[in-house]
Amino acid sequence: MKKRALAALGAAAMLVLSGCSVTSTGAGGNDGGSTETKDITVGVSMPTQTSERWIADGDAVKAGLEEAGYDVDLQYASDDIPTQSQQIDQMITEGADLLIVAAIDGTALSSQLDAAAAADIPVIAYDRLIRDSEHVDFYVTFDNYEVGVQQATSLLVGLGILKADGSEGDATGPFNIELFAGSLDDNNAHFFWKGAMDTLQPYLDSKVLNVPSGQMTIEQAAILRWQQETAQKRMEDILTASYGNGTPLHGVLSPYDGLSRGIITALQGTGLGTTIADGLPVVTGQDAEIASIALIDQGVQFASIFKDTRKLAEQSIKTATAILEGDEPEANDTETYDNGVKVVPSYLLTSDIVYKDTIVPLLVDSGYWTAEEVASGQAE
Repeated sequence: MKKRALAALGAAAMLVLSGCSVTSTGAGGNDGGSTETKDITVGVSMPTQTSERWIADGDAVKAGLEEAGYDVDLQYASDDIPTQSQQIDQMITEGADLLIVAAIDGTALSSQLDAAAAADIPVIAYDRLIRDSEHVDFYVTFDNYEVGVQQATSLLVGLGILKADGSEGDATGPFNIELFAGSLDDNNAHFFWKGAMDTLQPYLDSKVLNVPSGQMTIEQAAILRWQQETAQKRMEDILTASYGNGTPLHGVLSPYDGLSRGIITALQGTGLGTTIADGLPVVTGQDAEIASIALIDQGVQFASIFKDTRKLAEQSIKTATAILEGDEPEANDTETYDNGVKVVPSYLLTSDIVYKDTIVPLLVDSGYWTAEEVASGQAE
């Protein structure tokens, strides 16, 4: 994971060529004068270390900020809301000048953001929007609605309804599918779901796609905390209840690779094939985790969505630097992300669909994973 973190350093280093000083505009209670960059601390709060994606994010942000001359307090919260709240409280108490927060629960940090505002500490929401607070200064993320569109598109491609270039495929169905969603307390899960369902709805309306379980709302499909074991259990229950009579299952919409691996375990455990070639249903994913990329390479999982966390880290560093220097950070969306109190200015990055034949150009050639890591399914 350090390799991917270091890949963000080159761009980050360009942000502070002089490495000398920044002019603070009150962030963290500074008096507005010139201060040495090394005396500025950025608190970075990440949700968990159980996902390789979040480890890569934390490493990349920390390494890039340190390269730019800042001190960094990086904390992981073990997917525990009170832990994250306490860690952020401590960052504020210890005098952080700016906070970068990837929230476990986007609705659970209002008091922490109130405290940050009282101490004049700006807050950048990282990939997950923090809701119900006016004290979110900026949001750096991917176009999460488009990620949902891509997830659904990859499912349609896997079923043969569409071709990878977006043109109409040869398959006409009908196909049976099941739907999974992320954790309801993660704002992104709702964007993923809407993008996916807007894409699938015409095919559901025309009966090209059917959902035999009847579980078609995000509340029914949601997996709390994105837990792999919970997804596996839900898939097993659906198979028992809706497919015990020989009804075929052709595909599963999954919004995250960890869920995908749980779903695949359930499918394989009930004798639905070991690979797509021998009858395993098409399963989508997200985050290009190495274990799932190996499965895609082996023909087990069909696709994932690649959100290049190096770009996300780089953009968060640019945003943090602009704020700390008293400049207006660059935003490319000032309309979409309403957190319930305000529309948060945002910078949206683009993502890519990873199929077996795009692993090399998207992931290996870019240095995100090596060919050896893809072959082994493990990060070096």
